[in-house]
Amino acid sequence: MAMAMGWSALQRLPAAALDAKLSRALCGLTIGVSRSITTSAPAAIGLTPALWAEPLKKKKRIDPAVVRAREERKRRKLEKAIRRLEKGSRQLKPLDELELPRPVRQELRERRRPTQSLTSEQADQRFDLMKNWARYKRQQHVADVAMFRRIRDSQERALEELKAESYELYCDAISDDPALVPFEHRGPTLTPPIPGYDSPDGDYIDTTRKWE
Repeated sequence: MAMAMGWSALQRLPAAALDAKLSRALCGLTIGVSRSITTSAPAAIGLTPALWAEPLKKKKRIDPAVVRAREERKRRKLEKAIRRLEKGSRQLKPLDELELPRPVRQELRERRRPTQSLTSEQADQRFDLMKNWARYKRQQHVADVAMFRRIRDSQERALEELKAESYELYCDAISDDPALVPFEHRGPTLTPPIPGYDSPDGDYIDTTRKWE
């Protein structure tokens, strides 16, 4: 009400009346503001689903020299990897059975025996022993060859005499005798059976080492 009055009318009112009108007007304004507060959402406001989108970024222009440098770096890296693979392909597969354990390799100096130089007398003695041993082995070989020759000649003479006496006995003598050396052999099977073996359930894991 006081706000609707003109400025000239307010100037003509006494001070007490002006204060009363202003207080009543302020009380009315306060009550009006408090009545307009609400906790419900206005009908004009709506919620949209989150799209999780991102605005497009402006594509930066890259210097062609930088692009060529990157491609050249990638090409050199690939060539280095190819050379490393080719170098590794020529390496042989290591054998664990032929490699020395680490403790033994560390003790090689302690295990290596020092070489001792032989005196002239020891060298002559070893030379005489080697000559005598070679002479003995030759005599043994000659005696064995002569014995085998005598046995073969005796066998041939006996067969000739048997053939002249009876040809049937001669044929029986030169035929093979399967019972002379009894021998029976069965080849290995793919999976030899084990009597009473209870196979466990589960997965088979191959632990064979591979070298690539």
